[in-house]
Amino acid sequence: MNCTPFTKTRFTFLFFCLSFSCILFAQEKPFTLESSAETSKLDFRVKKIKNAAIQMDGVLDESEWMTAETIKKFRQFFPSDSLDAFGDTQIKMLYDDENLYIGITCLSKGSDFISNSLRRDYDLLSGDNITLMFDTYNDQRNALAFGINAFGVRREALILNGGIQERDFYTSWDNKWNGVSQKGETGWTAELVIPFKTLRYKEGSSQWRFNAFRYDTQFNEMSSWVNIPRNLLPIDLGCMGKMHWEEPLTKPGKNISLIPYLATAVSRDFKNLDQTKAVGNVNVGGDVKISITPSLNLDLTVNPDFSQVEVDRQVTNLSRFELFFPERRQFFLENADLFDRFGLGSITPFFSRRIGIVVDTTTGQNIQNPILYGARLSGKVNEKFRIGLLNMQTAKDLENGVPSFNYSVASAEHRVFTRSHIGVMMVNKQATNSELFEGNFNRYNRLIGIEYRLATADNKWKGTFNYQKTFSPNAKGLESSHFATAVYNDRKFRFEWTQLHVGEDYNPEVGFISRKDCFMYSPEASINFYPKKGALSRHSVGMDATFIHKLGKNDPYLDAFKIEEISLRPFWNLWFNNSSTFRFQVIYSDLTLLVNFDPTRLQSSGVFLPGGSRHQFSFINMRYQSDRRKKFHFNLSPTIGQFFDGFRAGVRGGVTYRYRHLGFVSLDYNYNYIALGEPFKKVNTWLFGPRVDLTLTKSLFLTTFVQYNNQLDNLNINTRLQWRFKPVSDFYISYTDNYLALPFDQFATKNRAVVAKFTYWLNL
Repeated sequence: MNCTPFTKTRFTFLFFCLSFSCILFAQEKPFTLESSAETSKLDFRVKKIKNAAIQMDGVLDESEWMTAETIKKFRQFFPSDSLDAFGDTQIKMLYDDENLYIGITCLSKGSDFISNSLRRDYDLLSGDNITLMFDTYNDQRNALAFGINAFGVRREALILNGGIQERDFYTSWDNKWNGVSQKGETGWTAELVIPFKTLRYKEGSSQWRFNAFRYDTQFNEMSSWVNIPRNLLPIDLGCMGKMHWEEPLTKPGKNISLIPYLATAVSRDFKNLDQTKAVGNVNVGGDVKISITPSLNLDLTVNPDFSQVEVDRQVTNLSRFELFFPERRQFFLENADLFDRFGLGSITPFFSRRIGIVVDTTTGQNIQNPILYGARLSGKVNEKFRIGLLNMQTAKDLENGVPSFNYSVASAEHRVFTRSHIGVMMVNKQATNSELFEGNFNRYNRLIGIEYRLATADNKWKGTFNYQKTFSPNAKGLESSHFATAVYNDRKFRFEWTQLHVGEDYNPEVGFISRKDCFMYSPEASINFYPKKGALSRHSVGMDATFIHKLGKNDPYLDAFKIEEISLRPFWNLWFNNSSTFRFQVIYSDLTLLVNFDPTRLQSSGVFLPGGSRHQFSFINMRYQSDRRKKFHFNLSPTIGQFFDGFRAGVRGGVTYRYRHLGFVSLDYNYNYIALGEPFKKVNTWLFGPRVDLTLTKSLFLTTFVQYNNQLDNLNINTRLQWRFKPVSDFYISYTDNYLALPFDQFATKNRAVVAKFTYWLNL
C-alpha cells in the first residue's frame, strides 16, 4: 500500500481529531480548591515573632512554641486511606523576617526507629521520616519539599509536574537550611529552620498551600495531614491545605550565592599506546546563583565540573532502542520541568544530558565533554506565567573532529483553569566554525513545540497534547511529531489512552527519542480492590496494549501504515500490609524487524535476525519486593518464556543488608540465558553490581560501587569519599577504574582516574 499525499493529509486530520477528542472530553470546568469540602477546612495560621531565641536542638522547649498553632490529626495513606493515623504527628510553625521555623512531634509506639544510613537525601521507605511540602505559588504544579528523619538526617527536593509520578520528586536539588532531631521513648521530635532566601515565593504572599506526609516503621503506616487517596501518590500537589502568614511576606533581601570549585585529576588511558604514563590536570570554575526576584532565579556557570556526580548504573539492554538515564547534575535541576519535562518519556524535545556528556565507546559509560560556560534564567514572572531560558557553550573536540556547539533553549508556560497549563519551547543547537571541521554533524538543529497539559482540580483527569517540529539541513519535510494522552484515575478505576505520531525526519538532537516514522496508540485499563481483611492492602488487575504502525512508504520491509508491532500485557499488582509488593504480568509481542538485530549483543559479526523478519513470542515476568523495614531485604524479578525465535530465562533484582544506621551493603544483579537456535550461539548475559555505602557521620560518607557487564565487556570500580565540612560545601575524592573483563585470563586495565574536588557555598 502506498501512502499518497492525499492519504497522508486525511491521516493527519484524523490524528488531530483523535488527539483533541482525548483532551476535550476530559476538559475541566473552572474549579478551585476552596470548593472542596474536605480540604477547605484544613488550614492554619503561622505566627510572626521577633528576636527568636529558638535553639536548634530538636527539643521544642522554647516559649515561642507554646504560642504557635498546632497541626495534628494525621490520616493514614497506607495501609488504609480511611483511618486516623495510629501514630499521630504534630507540626508547629513560626517565622520572622529571615527564617521559617518548624517544630515537629512524631508519636509512635516505641523507640525502635530505623534509618538506612546517615546520608543526606534518604529514600522515603528507608526509615522513620517526615516530609513537608510547600506550594509557594499556589499553582498545584511545583513545590519545595524538606524532610528529616528520626536520626536528624535531612533531605530536600523539588516536586514538579503536580507530583503525579514518582519521577516528579527531584532529590538531587540541594540548598542551605538546618534541622535537628531527638529520639524519645514513644516518638521523636525535630526542629527545622529554613531561610527565606532558600525558598522561592512571590513577594507579598499571604498564604501558601501545604501538606506533610510521614512514614512510621513501627506502626508500618504512612500518614498525611491532608488525606490522600490510595490511587494517588503522597507527593500529589492536588491534595493540600493552606498555611496563612500572620503578615504578608517581604522580599528576603539580597540573595547572591557564589559556589567556586577547585578540582584536580590524574588519569591514564591504557588503550592509548601513545600514553605511557598518567597525566594530570587542574580545573577551576564555579557557579553563581542570583535571585532576580524571590521567584525568578539566574544561574551562571563557568567551566563547570561534575566529577562528584555518582556514576550511572549499568543495565542489560535486550531491546532495540537507546536507554534513558536521568539527569543528576545540580546546575540543570531547579525548575527542570520547564526544560526536561516538555514532551513524553519516549519523545523528549530537550534532554539536558545531551549537553556536556558523551558516551565512552570503550566502556559504555557516560563521560564529560567540557562545557565552557552557561547561563539559565528560570522561575515565575507572575502567579500564572513561568519562563525558562538556557544557553550553554561546549568546547570543541579535536580528537573526534567535532566543533564546539552552542545550545539555546527558551521555554514558557501559562496556567489556565486550576491546574492546567499551556507551554511552548524552542531549542537551537548551533555549530561554531563548522567549516573548519570534517566530522559527521549538522551545522544546526532546531526545534519548536507547543503543549497543553490538563490536570483537573478533582485529580481524576490528566492529559497532554503536544506538537513539535524540527529543522535540520537536508531534511525532507517529515520533521514533525505530535502525541496525546488522557488518563482517568479514581479510587476504583484507571483508564489511559496514549497516541503518538513521529515523522521519518523528526530529529531532536538535543532531545531523546526511541523510534521514528511511526504511529502508535496504547490503551490501558485497570481496576483496584481494597480488601478489608487479610494480608493484602490493595491489589489491581488490568491490561496494557500497544499498537505501532509504520508510516513511511520507502521502507523495504513494510508498506505504509502496516502494523509494525503489537504488544499485549495483562498484569496483576499486589500491595501487602507489611509494605512488600508483588507484580505478575504476561507479555505478548508480534513485531517485524526493520533492521538487522542481534538481541543478545554478544553474537559474532554477521549473526543476527534479518530485517523484514516477523516474530511472535510471549513470556512471563514477575517481581517481588520484600519488606524494606527489615535489616535484610531484597527484590526478585524472574522472567521465562519465548524470546524472538527462541527461549529466554533470567532473573534480576537486588539484595541489601543494613547495619544499624551506619550504612549498608547491597548487590544488584541481572542474569539471562538466551537460546535463539542456529546460527546463534547460546549466551549468558551477566550484570552484577556490589555496593558498600558507609556513613561514618552525618558529614562523612564513603561509597564503593563495582559493576560488571559482559555485554560491554567491562568491569567498573568507582569509589567516592565525601566530606561535607559546611552546609552545601564539600570535599570529594573519587577513584574510577575500568577493566577489560573477558576472557578473564586476559584481564587488563582500560583506563583509570583519581579526582579530588573542593566546593564552597558562599553567600554574598
